[in-house]
Amino acid sequence: MRSQRIDLNLLIALDALLSESNVTRAAERVHLTQSAMSGVLARLRDYFEDPLLVPMGRSMQLTPRAESLAEPVRKILLQVDATLGVKPEFEPATAERHFRVIASDYVTQVLLAEVLRRIAQMAPRLSFDVRPTHSGMAQDLDQGRADFLVTPAHLTLPEHPQAILFDDTYHVIACQQNVDLRDGLTLEQYRSLGHVVYQAEQGDNPWFEQWYANQHGNTRRVEVVAHGFLLIPRFVVGTRRIATVQTRLAKQFVQSMPLALFEPPLETPRLTEVLQWHRYREDDPGVRWVREQIVALAEVMPAI
Repeated sequence: MRSQRIDLNLLIALDALLSESNVTRAAERVHLTQSAMSGVLARLRDYFEDPLLVPMGRSMQLTPRAESLAEPVRKILLQVDATLGVKPEFEPATAERHFRVIASDYVTQVLLAEVLRRIAQMAPRLSFDVRPTHSGMAQDLDQGRADFLVTPAHLTLPEHPQAILFDDTYHVIACQQNVDLRDGLTLEQYRSLGHVVYQAEQGDNPWFEQWYANQHGNTRRVEVVAHGFLLIPRFVVGTRRIATVQTRLAKQFVQSMPLALFEPPLETPRLTEVLQWHRYREDDPGVRWVREQIVALAEVMPAI
């Protein structure tokens, strides 16, 4: 490796190249032309005395040296941004900031929608990108692509700060006209009736589905798989199907749709939702203010 210094712009470009493994996409990410990014890649190859990206069929692949650089480079940029890129003061009424939040539509429905409504009154120039949970959400937080992550407690990242938001239990919803359940819901009916279950787009199962499979195996008859919690009641109304959903969400469904609420005929787990933010953003005044608003509203949520 040569002894000349590498400037911050080159590190930013390197981070994009390592993340995208594609010159065109990396160029778009840092607002350069493809030819300019190709020139940057040539400089980086010269600096590290390594090709960094090599052709592999119709795509590009990171070299072992490039793979070893990916995490350290990302951490350097996060530390620089946390140190130099944030104003020391944050005035909610006048601040202009954009925050990225990863949360399920369940959490958005029972908590975040109201949080963002209140924030809009106090800090009208803030904007938010609320993204659904996914298999790479922990990596998104760890690499600074998200400011906040709301996740079940068993999926939290131990290296980043966290705050417990709320607990929840589970109830069963069914159509009000479901004649099978006039006298309540038995365990036999729970296992024989058709179920609507949630599954993430990437195939990851939520906490209840994982728990049920571990405890009871394949003892339910799944008729519909929904890729969003808010879609579940649409596949229950007007049918003989049932669904097991978070109690806070189930109560909202029952208030707005012709649904009935039942206690599960078996013991169910308790769910704890947790807010996380990057450890480098612990003292960021904007991140601190937003998380205070989220935690404050969670603290006054009605008991289940």
